[in-house]
Amino acid sequence: MSNPDDIKRGLAAVAEAAKPAGRGLPPVHLWHPEHCGDIDILIRADGVWMHEGSPIGRPELVRLFSTVLRKDPDGYCLVTPVEKLSIRVEDLPFRAVTVERRGEAWVFTTDVGDSVEAGEDHPLIVETDPLTGEPAPRIHVRADLWARVARSVFYELVEAAAVERDHLTIRSNGVPFPLGPAGAGVV
Repeated sequence: MSNPDDIKRGLAAVAEAAKPAGRGLPPVHLWHPEHCGDIDILIRADGVWMHEGSPIGRPELVRLFSTVLRKDPDGYCLVTPVEKLSIRVEDLPFRAVTVERRGEAWVFTTDVGDSVEAGEDHPLIVETDPLTGEPAPRIHVRADLWARVARSVFYELVEAAAVERDHLTIRSNGVPFPLGPAGAGVV
């Protein structure tokens, strides 16, 4: 999609579809339009949304786009009832930027304003980054969309973790989530 008028129409359609009737997220899982092409939007590894090489400076617009984001077998896309536009994502589409303990749950907030309670439906997974050897934690947000847990948030979890079966572990909603081997320099 290289025609500027097509891009403007596509962005306007995405923004309109992202305005859900009432509360909640648009039902992107029910929309199956034809693929219309690519749009020059990139979500960088640091969570910054870029359009044509420049950061999208309006948080409201980023939030709007995030509500019509979907991951299909062919990659990430913005979806409306009538259009599907492919975008690029360097790592994961969201960042978990805060966490707080609420009763028996750890509640994460993403950089686009989603709140996610870690538990059976929203697992927290810690893998090792193959390039750096460092922990690469992520939490499930919705559908096949995940948030990379910010380093400072991970430090909070490590600080609160208990040792279970030789692993630093947190529990949320009764579910154990291992953060890494105890005494192995998890952070």
